This record gives sequence, C-alpha cells and structure tokens, in this order.
Amino acid sequence: MASGFLEDASFNQSPAFGDVDLFSADRPLAEAAQRAGLDLAALSACGRDYGAADTLDLGRLANENPPRLRTMDGKGNRLDLVEFHPAYHALMQKSIGHGIHASAHDGSDRPAPMSARAVRLYLATQAESGHMCPITMTHACVGALLSEPALLAKWLPKIQTRTYDPRPLPWWEKNGVTLGMGMTERQGGTDVRANITSATAHGDHAEISGHKWFMSAPMCDAFLVLAQAENGLTCYLMPRYRPDGSQNAIRFQRLKDKLGNKSNASSEVEFHGAWAERVGAEGAGVRTIIEMVNLTRLDCAIASAGQSRIALSQAIHHVRNRSVFQRRLADQPAMRAVVADMALELEAQVALVFRLIRAAEHAAHDPREAAYARLLTPAVKFLVCKSTPQLVYESLECLGGNGYTEDLPMARYFRESPLNAIWEGSGNVMALDVLRAAGRHPEAATDTLSRLVRTADQAFKAGPLAQALEQTLKSGAAERRARFLCESLAKIAAVAALVEAGSPFAALYAETRLGGSPFAQFGSADLGDSETALIDRALAA
Repeated sequence: MASGFLEDASFNQSPAFGDVDLFSADRPLAEAAQRAGLDLAALSACGRDYGAADTLDLGRLANENPPRLRTMDGKGNRLDLVEFHPAYHALMQKSIGHGIHASAHDGSDRPAPMSARAVRLYLATQAESGHMCPITMTHACVGALLSEPALLAKWLPKIQTRTYDPRPLPWWEKNGVTLGMGMTERQGGTDVRANITSATAHGDHAEISGHKWFMSAPMCDAFLVLAQAENGLTCYLMPRYRPDGSQNAIRFQRLKDKLGNKSNASSEVEFHGAWAERVGAEGAGVRTIIEMVNLTRLDCAIASAGQSRIALSQAIHHVRNRSVFQRRLADQPAMRAVVADMALELEAQVALVFRLIRAAEHAAHDPREAAYARLLTPAVKFLVCKSTPQLVYESLECLGGNGYTEDLPMARYFRESPLNAIWEGSGNVMALDVLRAAGRHPEAATDTLSRLVRTADQAFKAGPLAQALEQTLKSGAAERRARFLCESLAKIAAVAALVEAGSPFAALYAETRLGGSPFAQFGSADLGDSETALIDRALAA
C-alpha cells in the first residue's frame, strides 16, 4: 500500500511545462506582432510547434548529448567531421523549415519580414538556444554577401530553401546550406585588426593560412572569415569543399568545452592554404562584415529576451501550481512581487527589441530610423543581454531546490544565459560602440535622444537624465562612464518604446528603473495593483 501511495501522490509538485502556445500565451509578444501587421495565426502555429512537449524535450536531448569531433577515420584519413545527436538535427530542420535562417531576405513575409522572423527566432530560442547559432549566422552572412552580388547570387538559392541537409557534401550537391563565420584569433579576440591569418591571391580565389580561436557551428557549408591580404584585412567566403569536390584545407583542432550552449559545436581551427573567394573590396574586411555584425547583435537581443521569457514562463507555471503554507505561491505577496517585477522587465524588453527591429527594417529609406538603429543596436544588446542572467536566475529560484537540479531545464537556461552578452561584443564593447556611434554622427545622435525624450516624457520626465548623458558624453569621463551612458540610453529608449506601444506600464517601468529608488533586485519595486495584470500577460492561463 505504501508503494502505491508513493506512485500516485503528486506531493504538491507542479506539472511538467509543455504543449503551450508560446506565442498566444505571451501577450506582450502577440501585441508587438499585431502592431507590425503580422500573420497572427501563422505565428500561433509556430508558437504551438516550439511549445510542444516533444519539441521542448528535443532541447534537453540535444544538450545532454553534445556534438563530437572526429578529426580522422581509423586509417588516418582526415575527416574533420562533427557528429550531432538526432535531436539537434530535428531542431535544425524545424527552424530552417520555419525560415528563420533566410526569410528576412527572401520576401516571404510581408509587410515586416524582419519582425516576422524576429518573432519566430524569439519562439525557437525558448525551445533550445544552441542550434540558433548556425541559424543566426546564415541569416547574418547574407548581409555581408550583399557586397558581392555575383557570389550571393550563386549561393542564395541554396540558402533560401526550407530544407536542412546535414550531409557532408560539396555545397552545390546539397538541397540546402548553412553558413558560419570565423573572425577572432587567439592573440586579438575582439580586435580583429590584430588578426595574423593571411590570404594569398590566386586569380579568381585566394588561399588562406592561419587559425581562428572561435569558429562556431563548424559543420556549416561555408564560413565568412577575415584574413590579411596585400592591402589589409579582407573578408572571404571559405567553403568546406574546393571547386573540384575535394575537401578544403580546414583542420579542426578541438571543440570548445563551454559553460553552456552544449548542443552547439564551437571549434578551434587551422587553415592550411584553404580555398576561398573574396567578399567585398580588399582591405575593407571590417566594413564588409559590419552589416553581418549588426544583424547578429539584433539576434543576440531577440534571443536573450526569448531565454528570459521561457525561464519566466516556467517560473509562473510553477508558482501557479505549487502551494506553500496553505496558499499557492502565486498568491503569496512576496512571490507575486518578484514574478510581476520580472514580467515588467520583459514587457519593456519586448517593446524595446521590436522597436529596434522596426528601425532596422526601415533604415534603408528613413535616415532617422537608420540613426536610431545605429545608436541603439549596441545599447539594446547591452541592456537586454546583460539582464538575462539575473532574470533567469530569479526564475530558477522560484522553483527552489528543484530549479537547481539538472532534471529540470532551469539549470540549462542559466548556463546559457551569459552567452549573448559575450557573443558579437561584450558589455564594454557595446558601451564603447555607443560612444563611437554618437561621436561619428553627433547631430543624428542628439536628434535621436531628443526624440526619445519627447516620447518618454509622456510617462516620465527623462530630460534631466538626458542632459546628464549629454554632459558626460562631452566630458573627459565619457569612456570611463561608457556603461552609464549605454544603460541609461537603453532604458530611456525602453520607456519610449512602451509609450509608443500604448503600454499601461510605461510609467511604472520608468519609475522603478529610472526613478528615485535605485533598481537592485527583482521584487524590491512596489508595483501595486499592476502585479496581477503583469503576471497574466506574461503567461496567459
């Protein structure tokens, strides 16, 4: 009888989270999509796909069974293959099937292709983050290849397919391809101008010798790499196979043993006269990849918000189904204060990220939107990505000891949470990029800040803070105070984004993040009667 009792009793445990429409249950996201004029029914189907229990379990399996590098076969022949678990391949097929790797470039989503893709990326990240690395890089590499139209025309038909083809074959024999990138080297890291990898011209191609310290998703079909040519740092597209079908001289040394991101392979690599084609002008490598960098930074912000969202959703699900001291956790005032405060943070992040996506969408024909995107992209990445570890941790704590175990996904979310703040430029790099953008285009930066303040003023008097930012920017302390400038700019932009979205929480966010009481820990702010509405919007029951 005792055994049967133990088998049948729930012991006040919350049920497994799954079979959820991650789009429709997320009111801030659904409203952002509606404002952009997107196909809500299609996005709801996408939300159900990624919120299915089976899909969420693929995320677990892909991380519990990380990729393995096979440099050689049993007879000493070079292979340079990375083997992935079937769960990883299933996730790749799902995300490529949804077009997250290419839809922003092929006109399949109207009227807002970047916004529609951003929603799907935000949803896919919640199922599993690691496989989004090659998805994001493929999307971003197209931005760089625009500078070499003939090369892009050759590759684009294979990029735009909705078929995932993991076979180790020359790219022209495959049904679909993915693209990766290798920029940083051991001695330079972020300072790519310190790269020592060299490129030697040979007529219509170059041969590249050197190394990359981080090259993610090494099983992609080609990689954008930076190398020193005769006239300076230059961008190249390096395929896995040479035009004669032989394996290119790309030698993977080992896979990185990372804190998180276990499903995704990141490698150290050497090039031994590897065949490659130039992308953009010789010596213009940094200028060529800047569009790619901007696109990946946008994705970092979108994905970090998605990581925070799935962690918060798990926490809300738990507190609604767990009772302590004769009351549900969701009815405990202290717990409600914490969860509602996290929900308020996500309200602002979603409004801010999708406002930035809108600016990027219109930048080509609207100078003011271009100025917004130029100044705010590093600032938004800074704020959103650096907020994610704290928000994920607080969500983990809501589950108590269960959250700290490897049997539930919160530990995986937490290990993953710092990555996007590091990828494509860590916090100081983002803050300094804000200073550079303001310094190179001072009038446009001043106009952008003025417009943000005018909008934000409907909820909060941001003028004094804006004046402090301008004074600091003009002082000799600007670089030392770069993080203050970056974070404050992003928070003013978040208030403005909430105002533009018609959010009833714009003033609440402004007061708790920019008001007199400094924001320290989630749950320390007094949200008053807004708690229930915030929680219900974060995860519709």
